[in-house]
Parts: sequence; C-alpha cells; structure tokens
Amino acid sequence: MATAGTTQAQDSQRELILRGHPWRVAWEMSWPAVLAITLFGFNAVLDVVYIGRLLGEQALAGAVMAYPLTQITLGLGSLAGIGGGVALSIALGRGDSSTLKRLPGTALTISALLAVIYAIVGAGFAESLVYGMGARDELIPIAASYLRASALGGIGALAGLTLNMLLRGEGRMKLAALYMGIGLVVNMILTPLLIVIADMGVAGAAWATNIGSAVGGWLVWRRYARGQSSYEVDPFYLGLPRGLTRRILKLGLPAMIMSSMGVLQAIVVFNVLSRIGTASDIAFYGAAWRIVIFMLTPLFGLMRAFQPVAGFNYGAAQWQRVQACFWAFVQAGALIIVPVWLLMTLFPAQTLGLMLPGMVFDGQDLLHFRLLILPLPLLPLVFTALALLPAIEQPGKATVVSVSRQLVLYIPVMLILPPLIGVSGVYVGSVAIELVCALWLLLTVLFVFRRLSTQPPSIKAAGPG
Repeated sequence: MATAGTTQAQDSQRELILRGHPWRVAWEMSWPAVLAITLFGFNAVLDVVYIGRLLGEQALAGAVMAYPLTQITLGLGSLAGIGGGVALSIALGRGDSSTLKRLPGTALTISALLAVIYAIVGAGFAESLVYGMGARDELIPIAASYLRASALGGIGALAGLTLNMLLRGEGRMKLAALYMGIGLVVNMILTPLLIVIADMGVAGAAWATNIGSAVGGWLVWRRYARGQSSYEVDPFYLGLPRGLTRRILKLGLPAMIMSSMGVLQAIVVFNVLSRIGTASDIAFYGAAWRIVIFMLTPLFGLMRAFQPVAGFNYGAAQWQRVQACFWAFVQAGALIIVPVWLLMTLFPAQTLGLMLPGMVFDGQDLLHFRLLILPLPLLPLVFTALALLPAIEQPGKATVVSVSRQLVLYIPVMLILPPLIGVSGVYVGSVAIELVCALWLLLTVLFVFRRLSTQPPSIKAAGPG
C-alpha cells in the first residue's frame, strides 16, 4: 500500500499539472525529463568509450556499423511506452480506474511481443543486416555479434524503456530520471566486466545495456507491486485487451515514426552526398548534423514532459489550460534554443571547430552550416505540437506530418534538388522542408485549439476492453 508521504507527493504532482502556473509546470516537469533524455544519450556514448579503449579500433568500427540497427529499440519502445504513457495521462485526468488498472500490463505485453519480433529478425539475419549497413570482411562478425546480443536481450531494453515512459506519463519525471540513472550506473559497471572478465567482446557491451535498462524497468514494476503509484495497478496482469491495445498502438505510432525516420533521413542524405559530393562533404555534414542532434536533446525532454501535462488536462476537460501550457512549453523551448542558435549563427567556424578541430572552413561551408541550423528556433513549436496531438487524441494528424516529412517531402527533394544545384541542395532542401512542416503543424494546432474551444468533445471513460 502507498504510504502517506507517497500519496501526498502524488496529490501535489497532480495539483501542479492541473492547477499550477503554466511556467511553473514547464520548469518542474521539464528539467528532470531533459536530464533523463541526456542520460539515455550518454548511455550510447558509454559503449563507444568502453569498446574503443578495451577492444580497439576494429571492434569499435564493427559496433558502430551495427549501432543504428540496434536503435530500433527506441522506436519500438516509443510505440508501447509513449502510446501507453499518453493513454495513461488521459485516463488519469478522467479518473478512468478500469483502464488504469490494466494499462501497464498491456503496454508491457506489447513491448514483449515487439521484443520477440526484434529477436527473431535481429539475431536470425544479423550478418545480412550489418552487410546492408556497409560492414565488410572482418567487420561483419563483430557487427553481427553486437546486433545479435542487442536483439536477443532486447526484452530488457524494451521493457525498461516502456515502463520508464509510463512513469513519465504518470507525471513522475524526477523518479523516471532517477531510475534511468540507476540503470546507467548498472550499465557502467557491467560493461567492462562482461567485455573483459567474461570475455564476451562487443556483445558484452550490448548485454550490459540491456541489463541496465531492465533494472530501471524492474524498479518501476516494483513500485507498482508495492502500491506506490498514483493509481491502482494489477502488477500480475499481462494481456492484450483489444480496445486498449489498439488505443496504445494508435497513440504511440507518431512517436515510433519520429524515432525511426531519422535513420531513413541519414541514409538518404549520405547516399546523395556519396554520389555528388566528396568524402569531405560527408564528414562536414556528419559533424554539422551531430551539432543539430545535440541541440535537439532538450527539446526531446520538453516534448516528453509536455505529454502528461496535455493528457492530464485534456482528460480533465480543461481545454484552455491545455492551450496555455502548450504555449508555455513552446516559449520555454525557444528560451533554451534561440540564444545558443544566435551564438552558433554568429560564430559558425568556432562551433564547427568543436567537432572538426584543425579543419579550415570556407565561406560555402559556413553558409551550409547556417542553413542547416536556420530552422532551430521553430523546432520548439514542432516538437511540442507532435507531443500535443496524440495527447488530445489526434494522433492521426501527427502521424500524417511525420510520414509526409520523410516520404512525401524529404526523399523526393533530396533525390531531385542536390543533383540539380549540387551539395548546397542538401542544405537548401532541408530548410525548405522544416519550414513547410513547422507551418503545417502551426496551422494544425491553431485549428484544433479553435475546435476544442468552440466544440469541446465529449469525454467518456474508455474501459480496458
């Protein structure tokens, strides 16, 4: 049973989300979410450091070849975890106890089935998959070993991600960051032990990551078993009730697409640059893109933090508050991004020098970098909108934008524009696509807000079946 202190903390968290000042909500919910996302990214860096120092350059090259394939766990975990987290926050706002009781077990069952599929494909076709990523000769068995270990132990990674995302959906951002941090410490301890002591090679790093994530997930499940969550959970339930399963998958689809499409984007751009550019163009784009990814980290945290805020208030039929919190989170993201963006725009050579030390950049390089980072001030709106739409039961609109960005816009533009005007087409095309998507999402959000204000939907509790 939950203690009095636990209950008081849960009531305080709910009061903050439903009635706190939007700016206070943005701060209290965002900083632990940003920390958790940063820890997740640091987890990936650990493997690179350990493998490079303990096994050498060749082992590192093999693991790097397989790493993009192992990131499918993030997309699959988002499908079950973000979908479950959105459904959870809406149900909490509605007070829908029948859904809440079985929701964690349903999300965990979905992640387990996805892990089985990942294990079969990843382990059964490891060599073919890493060959398709570019691994050759002696790198193939190394890369396949890393991928196979990741796939066979994927239930740990997927369960950990799913349960941590459910904890965020409950609004417990600080606790989610703490549990993820504990999993990271486990990973840090196990990685050198499995690589060297157990003589598992690169596979040891993958197993350590899976075990660390599983430990973080177990801490969440133990909390359910002890009755410490803010809602009643059946900790022994595992199943796939049709209605709830369909709902979780529908709400999580935009997040999965967003997590997975970045790999497609990288493949398209690097293939285009390999045909029309030089090795220097590829290296430059890779360095510039890593800077952009680094800048997106706090926005991913804000996005995850806003999701339960929107879901709680939507479930409680507080439409005006959903809008107020939306704009508060957008402004918070802008306050983080815009000052750094201005510095990078004014001092592009110094910024690029952090990733490419000793390289001399000409005017064209600096122009390309400025073009690539030009849309950054708009991305707080984009990320917050993509979190908003599923949280207010409009996931289809977010899915359409995410899919259209890659398949309808990105691939055709990259296949047509760069061959016509050269390498600059990659950067000009990227800016145009981001501007179109930002405008699309802004108009979508304004339309949805107007409809919610004039024709609020009827809120009904949706049972688990």
